[in-house]
Amino acid sequence: MIIRQLPFDHPDAVKLNDQVQAEYHVRYGDGGDATVLAPEDFEPPGGVFLIAYDETGAPVATGGWRAQDANEEGNLDGDAELKRMYVVDAMRGRGLARRILAALEEDARAAGRRRMVLETGDQQPEAIALYTSSGYGPCAKFGYYRHYESSRCFAKPLTP
Repeated sequence: MIIRQLPFDHPDAVKLNDQVQAEYHVRYGDGGDATVLAPEDFEPPGGVFLIAYDETGAPVATGGWRAQDANEEGNLDGDAELKRMYVVDAMRGRGLARRILAALEEDARAAGRRRMVLETGDQQPEAIALYTSSGYGPCAKFGYYRHYESSRCFAKPLTP
């Protein structure tokens, strides 16, 4: 597996983002994640976007982080917000999400971020299991979905 850092608007990122949005729609029936994201959110040093490729060169997984500081949506200074973690169906259960998560944590830590935060939903038990088994714990709700009952927010300190 090869993990590459690419822009959020790269064609492979767009393709996988469309797939994850379709999955969100199936799970929640709401058309997908309405959180506003821009390609510049994932430009170093204020963020990064990763795509994993299989041995044939096909894009099979994604994940990114973007810098957040104290704001009206509940973030704290030094936050790195995890976004668009996704693995295609055929590649699930092989540790790809865990590898991408570790790479994102390391990158955010190197960029001086103090805490990795994420928002997921109650219809994504696999995601919740990944994050809790990776040292994330519940935190105060933040972000676009902070007022939704189905929203679940987690955080992990990024200690050096």
